[in-house]
Parts: sequence; C-alpha cells; structure tokens
Amino acid sequence: MLGWLTVTCVFLALALPVTSRLAEADKGRRKVVHVLEDESGAVVVQTAPGKVVTHRGGSITLPCRYHHEPEGPEPARIRIKWTKVTGALQFEDVFVALGRQQRTFGGYRGRVSRQGSGLGDASVVIHNVTLQDYGRYECEVTDDMEDDTGFVNLDLEGVVFPYHPRLGRYKMNFHEAQEVCGQQDAILASYGQLHAAWLEGLDWCNAGWLEDGSVQYPISQPRDQCGRKETPAGVRNYGYRHKEDERYDAFCFTSNLNGKVYFLKRHKKLSYAEAVKACQRDGSTIAKAGQLYAAWKIQLLDRCEAGWLEDGSIRYPIVNPRRRCGGSAPGVRTLGFPDKKYRLYGAYCFRQDAEGPDGTAEGQEKSNSTTGKPSATQTPLSVTH
Repeated sequence: MLGWLTVTCVFLALALPVTSRLAEADKGRRKVVHVLEDESGAVVVQTAPGKVVTHRGGSITLPCRYHHEPEGPEPARIRIKWTKVTGALQFEDVFVALGRQQRTFGGYRGRVSRQGSGLGDASVVIHNVTLQDYGRYECEVTDDMEDDTGFVNLDLEGVVFPYHPRLGRYKMNFHEAQEVCGQQDAILASYGQLHAAWLEGLDWCNAGWLEDGSVQYPISQPRDQCGRKETPAGVRNYGYRHKEDERYDAFCFTSNLNGKVYFLKRHKKLSYAEAVKACQRDGSTIAKAGQLYAAWKIQLLDRCEAGWLEDGSIRYPIVNPRRRCGGSAPGVRTLGFPDKKYRLYGAYCFRQDAEGPDGTAEGQEKSNSTTGKPSATQTPLSVTH
C-alpha cells in the first residue's frame, strides 16, 4: 500500500505543469539575485612593476592608474585609498580621496598629495621621504559597485651596517634592536636590503635582527668560525626568533643625510665629554653611527683619523683603502667602546642643513622618479671589525 502511494505521488508531481514545479522547487530555498554591471564596467587598477626608488629627504611618485572594462563613462564618485602594508593583514592609512575631498593620516600629514586629478590617475607623491616610509603600499580604487587594488614597493638608497651597543654582542631582543637602530639615525634593515648589501661585499660573522623578526647574517668569505668554510657564501638565516626572549645584534639601515658629517680639526685629543662640547661649540652635534655610515657611503667621506661618536664608540670612514688606515677594503673602521675619559681621539660632528622656504633642506637633491638614479658614485660595501 505504501509503495503504491509513493508511485502515485511521483506521478502526480510529474503531471504538474513545468511552471508549477519550478515554483514549488523555489519554496524554502535561498534566492540568488544577479545584478548586472553598470555602464562603466569593472574597475581595473594598474601599478608599477618592480619598485620605485628614492632617498631620505627626497620626493617620490607612487604610480597607480585605473580604467574600466569595458570602457564607459567615468562614474560620478571614485574613491581612491592608499595604505601601507605593515604586516600580515595589517595596514596603515596613508591617503584617501573622494571627489574633491582629500585626507592624509598620521606621519603622512602634510607630506602626501595626489599627483593629479586627470582621468584614470590615482598616483600620489610622498614629499620629504623618511626612513619609515620604506615598504609596500596598496592602491585601492572603488566606484559604486566595483573595486580593485594594486601594490607599489618603495625602496630607499642607503647603507646597511651591523650594530651592537656598549653592552656587548648578542645583548638585544627584537624591540631593543629596533630602538637602538632608531637611536643611531636608522631603522632595522629588511632582508632585501641586507641581501643587496651582501651582493656589494658586506661580510659579518655575527647574527642580527631584521625588521621582519628574522635573524640573519651575510658571509662573503666562508670560514670555519662563521658557519664552516665548506658552506657556500650567502646570507645565513636563523629563521624567525622569539622577539622578547632571544638576543642578538642588529642590522640597521640608513639613507641620505639632510646635513653633513665632518671630522672636527683640533690640535689636541679629546675625551668623550670634550668631543660633545667641541661639536656644540662648532654649531653642530656629535655624529651618530648611522650618520657616519651614510656620510661614508653617500657623501664619500674618507678620513684616516679615529673619532668619538654619539654612542661612545670610536670609528673612522675609509673610501680609498691604504695600508696605514686599517686594511685593504673600504669601510667604516670600528675600534670599539673605550673608556670615555680617554683623551686619545678626535670627534666626528654632524651639521644639519638649514630648511628652505618650502620646508626641505637647502641644497637637498630632489627625486621624483621611478628609476632610482643614484645621487653619488657607489662604492663597494665592506664593514670591518
């Protein structure tokens, strides 16, 4: 009896008109509504391949253009938003524009502007570029119904240098390394910056923090005391380490100086306190380690005289190696952290450029190019112990 009833129900269902069957099937189901694109079509964002390059204190365009596929009239309200990628799914607001309304955020206030309001142009210009501007940026363009994004990598010309404080080697966790680099007019280097420095000849046998939380070190001349002689040259990687508990040195990065480093000529040698006061009397401040490295790399400062720096270390920059100046390779020679009372050394001072009417340093080279043309002759990078 049950079997007969079942068959009958199926027969009745098949006998229903097609429209009735579809209506019954739709009951209780989730409906999908398809919305046709408007006449402007899908928005498509295009950004520069590779990277754009500038230096600290310069200006740089982050290129971004958009169009619609298929082409149609420009939507009435286009929203352009720039953010900086600071981590996995982490972003920092930089700039937003909606029609004629524009806004910048945080440390970008007063430094970021839209390149133009022409059709399809979402590019922005960053003025007075800082070390912290280095990194990856996202350009997002949104119309009423569609959006698309593109990415631009901003790189800086500069120099990577290994650093440890007076306390000694392997004394800093990640956060302390960040702070120490900042104190030396620098930031923690990225892997890309360290790798580029290794390609230029940087060789350093002590592992240091990088900005992504990894610990690495560059070896150009493999040797047993630096991870075995048989191991190929390259950037050795300890991987990502615990940022609070583990301790290493740091690899710092700095860029173009908005000023000048010079050796203060004095007939007598100075203690640390005397060096600080002597620079101040000369209208300057005692130079930081990052400033001396930048002066060596970018301004080609070459001085075969050891001098005090702000951190209490003794260093001197050599562009043209000679026998009496500590080795056969160019680099910044480091003599450690002696007792600050010793009157055995000179002083390196830093004088900042005066600001011009536009808020930039007078005489400062401006760059607004995606090619990253160097501002000075490049020299092989080598840092000696």
